[in-house]
Amino acid sequence: MQSHEQPVLRDLVLVGGGHSHVVALRMLAMQPEPGLRITLVCTDIDTPYSGMLPGYVSGHYSFDEVHIDLGRLAAFAGARFIHGEVTGLDRASQRVLLKGRPAIPYDLLSINTGSTPNVRQVDGAQAHAVPVKPIAHFNQRWLDLLERVRGLRDRFTVAVVGGGAGGVELVLSMQYRLRQELQALGKNPDLLQFVLLTAGETLLPTHNPRVRARFAHVLKERRVAVHTRAEVSQVSPGCLTTQDGRTFDADETMWVTQAGGPAWLQGTGLALDEHGFVCVNEYLQTPDDPKIYAAGDVASFLPRPLEKAGVFAVRMGRPLARNLRRALRGQPLQPYRPQKHWLALISTGDRHAVASRGPIGFAGDWVWRWKDHIDRRFMRKFTELPAMAPASPSQAAPASGLVLNAEESRQAISAIAMRCGGCGAKVGASILSRALGNLQPVQRDDVLIGLHAPDDAAVVRVPPGMAMVHTVDFFRSFIDDPYLFGQVAANHALGDIFAMGAEPQSATAIATVPPGLEAKVEDLLLQMMTGAVEVLNAAGCSLVGGHTGEGRELALGFAVNGLIDERMTGVMRKGGMRPGDVLLLSKPIGTGTLFAAHARHAAKGRWIDAALKSMVLSNQAGAQILREHGATACTDLTGFGLLGHLVEMTRPSGVDAELQLGALPLLDGAVDCVKAGIVSSLQPANVRLRRALRNAVAFVDDQRYPLLFDPQTAGGLLASVPADRAADCVRALQAAGYPHTAAIGRISAASDALEPVVLSA
Repeated sequence: MQSHEQPVLRDLVLVGGGHSHVVALRMLAMQPEPGLRITLVCTDIDTPYSGMLPGYVSGHYSFDEVHIDLGRLAAFAGARFIHGEVTGLDRASQRVLLKGRPAIPYDLLSINTGSTPNVRQVDGAQAHAVPVKPIAHFNQRWLDLLERVRGLRDRFTVAVVGGGAGGVELVLSMQYRLRQELQALGKNPDLLQFVLLTAGETLLPTHNPRVRARFAHVLKERRVAVHTRAEVSQVSPGCLTTQDGRTFDADETMWVTQAGGPAWLQGTGLALDEHGFVCVNEYLQTPDDPKIYAAGDVASFLPRPLEKAGVFAVRMGRPLARNLRRALRGQPLQPYRPQKHWLALISTGDRHAVASRGPIGFAGDWVWRWKDHIDRRFMRKFTELPAMAPASPSQAAPASGLVLNAEESRQAISAIAMRCGGCGAKVGASILSRALGNLQPVQRDDVLIGLHAPDDAAVVRVPPGMAMVHTVDFFRSFIDDPYLFGQVAANHALGDIFAMGAEPQSATAIATVPPGLEAKVEDLLLQMMTGAVEVLNAAGCSLVGGHTGEGRELALGFAVNGLIDERMTGVMRKGGMRPGDVLLLSKPIGTGTLFAAHARHAAKGRWIDAALKSMVLSNQAGAQILREHGATACTDLTGFGLLGHLVEMTRPSGVDAELQLGALPLLDGAVDCVKAGIVSSLQPANVRLRRALRNAVAFVDDQRYPLLFDPQTAGGLLASVPADRAADCVRALQAAGYPHTAAIGRISAASDALEPVVLSA
């Protein structure tokens, strides 16, 4: 999490998680720029290191060994990580446009999205070929191909289109791995056929003749059919057709041809080359917009053409970080001077590699070991992140070297000065009006005076025959993405309403935001409240007002009103469990330990992403399904954890419960974090409830046991359902978008024992 001791003065947005950006982000993290907020926007959470990708395909490396965890790296750097898709730029207002969420502002912007094969230019390629990039899509298709080959009984042809180093490495790596798989299963590896097609006159056209000859020999020895001057013009199921009319069998086609920039760049007005890459000058800066930079494969270096090679992308990282820092400080930029010759270490798939540098070429197993050493050393920079010492109070708000205008300087001084309390801590009216003016709460006839009415309080009508349900929740932010935080906070607050079977009617917000430049505070509020209002609107709940004040940390809560039949029909309460009922849980648990690990930079980014997806999943539909299946009692899992909330249900119901540890749905990574000794700060208080367990001693060493006490944020619904309807209820919940729903125990009659809960395996 970022420290808010220093007000945010400037926004640096990094679009894409390519090699240049990961290097630059690490450098900026090692020497933070006071007042600079960095935001990393990427469609992927794990970004591959291209140098090790062939080794992953060959089976020499695991997924995690060849991928950089962007979520963890961003957390280490104190950067906001937005797992989202860029759709364009609004250069006039300096905002990055995102799919499905508010645009984000930038003072400086850098683009490092890599490249994408142009499959749309060839008939049928988009539908029937697998582009190597984006890598996340390729990886899933590669795993699917592995499974298909393991069940192979007939001849199967794999085609690779593209004769550069990437295509050659891929075909050799796939051949090695797939043949190994068949041999391990006792099947004939010769069922597999491989074909490599290139539109050029030769393979590896940017490498010297000695290297080309060596790979021609390897491919022939491995019986890979190579076809030059074979430009593919059509891809059909099971078949490739070239411009000159030749056809080739292809049960699976991998596409590794000349790539281009992402389509959204076309509408930015930036200068692009003929392939759609961003033109940059010697400073890696776009010539027509000094606030925008680009690096890696997506950059077209105007001083001289550069090959789309990982070595250039990696080496651009340092000068990119240096020039971004200098631009923010108003200092002269320094040119990037790429080397004329570079070393390429090209794998042959079988722990053997060929070295190529200008006119030089040599090969051997030792070259692969050399390459392996270089690659692992590079990856250790991102997997073994150094511990960063927390700033002391005297270091909390150092003077910033960022260039500010006179008004911004005044606001910055005010933001770090002694702040008033009481009503003096309110956020300014102009900031609020701009930030909240575009919010559109759902319209309800029973809201008489709401958010945009200039009055002292909201007025809502309680319809005849209905009773009001009240609840309130509030907590500080645990993630650096304010839009997602707003969604989670609103979803969490609505949980109690849904758990009781009520219909949400209105919500009043209370928020605290760190002081800072007015534009930065305004955007922070806009992002957070947009996320919250989207969730409230989807639930039919109208935001009718609230209060916003200053605080050291971003925080948000809601007082929510709901409606229910005053005769209390359809109400689901905690008390009501009956012996014989089945205990159901609609979402996996583990948010407490995962976000405790996230704060220590010890959680994988994909674990946090999966947890957030679970947290923004509304319980509204789940509660309706539980009611339809005769749920006898219900609550939503929050801070007291699974055991705490279960005890709250058994006591008023006058029953005991059996909880099956092996059936608990768990979030990915939760057990790993607990095993590492990482738990939430609330965990010790929750553990005191172990006295409610009749046989805790028998299970205390079970790796899932600590998760009984794990506090949840925006957790699932815990409910008891009649046994004869439980299976149907589970299926209905899973079909409705709660795939982890599970029966986790049974309710029994109260025993003489003081402890109401017994554990089973």
